[in-house]
Amino acid sequence: MPKIEMDEGNAIGGTAFKFSSVKMGDLGATEYTLVNIAVDATGSVAGFVPELVSMLQMAVDSCKKSPRAENLLVRVILFSTTYAGGISELHGFKLLKDIDPQADYQAFRVGGGTPLLDAIFSSVGASNEFGKKLFDQDYLVNAITFVITDGEENSSRIGAKMVMDEISKGVGGEYLESSSVVLVGINASSCAASLDNLKNQLGITQFVDAGNATPQRMAKLAGYVSKSVSSTANVLGTGGPSKISATI
Repeated sequence: MPKIEMDEGNAIGGTAFKFSSVKMGDLGATEYTLVNIAVDATGSVAGFVPELVSMLQMAVDSCKKSPRAENLLVRVILFSTTYAGGISELHGFKLLKDIDPQADYQAFRVGGGTPLLDAIFSSVGASNEFGKKLFDQDYLVNAITFVITDGEENSSRIGAKMVMDEISKGVGGEYLESSSVVLVGINASSCAASLDNLKNQLGITQFVDAGNATPQRMAKLAGYVSKSVSSTANVLGTGGPSKISATI
């Protein structure tokens, strides 16, 4: 697959967080759904990295079968304190056709603490910033974010108030038609209540407990992600929110 030229170093909300994106001149449609997937890469996920990688591959591959595949821009990040700034961008917003799930998503190193708030801020903020750029060029835009973790926040630089403000910013600023954020717990039974409380505190759309990180459960999570993305893409232009299932 040829190397895709990306716009690098787009700042998020005046912070040190950045994202990359496809050049707008390479876009051929008039409306796009922005998809962020943030995956926990802390030490506690060491025992199920292959399952996480497989889930990513299946989810993105399934999105390629969507009738709205040409209207999807996908960004994937890992989060852990082992990365500079807590975030490692596997790739910025790319057209789905330019993503090779088998090549782009492979085993990753793990370790460190959980900058969960940073991961949410980076994901939602990237959609807000890129969504406004698209909106200003007369594109219709909506967004959906998935943040997948097995633990609680313990090491972010960004505070809860900044995350809350960022979550409400896109739709409040009227450049995103809708923006949904899904917090997903894996192997997280011991902290599910805490993650659900965080969802309520921040104004996150939904918390879903995906259960244990078995191949079967990860396959179901991949299906959940792809169906939710398709639902969000399908309502773009209607003015309505995406319809996300309450369970996996």
